[in-house]
Amino acid sequence: MAAAGVEARGLTTEELSGIRDALAAGRKPKVQFTESAGQISGQIGQVVGLEDPAVSEEWVVVRFGRDELPFSPGDLRIAPKGVPARKAAPVAEPVAEPVLPGPEFLIDKPIEKPKPAPVQRKSEDDVDKEVQQDVSAPAPRKAARPVKAKPSPSLTVTLAYGEGEWTVGATQGAKALAKPYVIRPAEALKMVQLIDVPGVQEAVEQILAAERAEAEQQAQRLRAELAEIEARLAELGEAGSQPS
Repeated sequence: MAAAGVEARGLTTEELSGIRDALAAGRKPKVQFTESAGQISGQIGQVVGLEDPAVSEEWVVVRFGRDELPFSPGDLRIAPKGVPARKAAPVAEPVAEPVLPGPEFLIDKPIEKPKPAPVQRKSEDDVDKEVQQDVSAPAPRKAARPVKAKPSPSLTVTLAYGEGEWTVGATQGAKALAKPYVIRPAEALKMVQLIDVPGVQEAVEQILAAERAEAEQQAQRLRAELAEIEARLAELGEAGSQPS
């Protein structure tokens, strides 16, 4: 049965480091389940491996019975050492009762022995019935132990802006589902408008307004340069059309 009142302290960083060293040396440290582990609180298991804590919160693999399941450090604590056996209390020696002086001559009386109880013999039919009852009785079933479901890795979608470009990427746990790729500013603004987060849409609109103003200034400079070039071409054309 699971021990009641096991403190849900969890494994510390130093204890996890010691468990990692023990696994590297080929040992399997013993741990005890805390109250946060559920119905198996107080039971003892063996750590058989450590997974990546960045992938899941439950990354300490514990062997309990025939199963190997992951648990979080908060579900476990270092198993307490065995309690030494208690010594039996010394038995007091019986005190000899004083012998009272008796008569010099005693008359022996016959001691009556108890008569043995009559033995009841069972018939063959009674024996057959007892055997049939033992065979037909169902065997006791072991209580099913609850198994904690392992959660799926988290999904992260990132919209980023840098060096004048908008990019979108996605990861699930430690696996990259989509590397960051460039999208248009209008698409970035649509994504932000869909999530409707206060402050984020204003920040994106300010970035787009600054880019728009810079593009307009660059267009004005290009128009001015183009006007100068066209004027220069016109002057060269007039000079070439004059008679020599």
